[in-house]
Amino acid sequence: MALARILVDGYSLLHHWPELAPGRPRHSEFARNELVHVLTRFFDATGTPITVVFDGTGTGRPTPPTGPEPVIEILFSRAGQTADQMIERAAHRLAAYGEILVVTNDTAERDTVEAMGAQSSSCANFIRLVENALTELQDDLRTHNRAERNRFHRNPRRELK
Repeated sequence: MALARILVDGYSLLHHWPELAPGRPRHSEFARNELVHVLTRFFDATGTPITVVFDGTGTGRPTPPTGPEPVIEILFSRAGQTADQMIERAAHRLAAYGEILVVTNDTAERDTVEAMGAQSSSCANFIRLVENALTELQDDLRTHNRAERNRFHRNPRRELK
């Protein structure tokens, strides 16, 4: 069964992905924007909806993308609430719609959502999944572009005037 949604503990993933926004604080707006950018590309490669949940209020929001509706849902927990609590509620509510994948390095959180019927992934495994999907997408685009260039150059009826 295909995944219905991926729920990401945003700061957990940022803390385990140092290649994103190197030299920048993990809680910075720049780092959050980089994470959203990469996850948007991952969505483009897979088509699986993604929700990123960050702990905290008053931490600033990622810069909204320009253009069509954003494909990545971004949530921040309110005062007195944690990202884990929001993820647990979402996993429980979304379970009726299909498989849910929760991405976090919090072992207790992974155990909790698995008990609810969701799948879970460590940050390291998810990072590999994202990098492999983006590499595969890039390879597919290169192959497609090469085939289109060859088709264009082989078309004998094409005349320049």
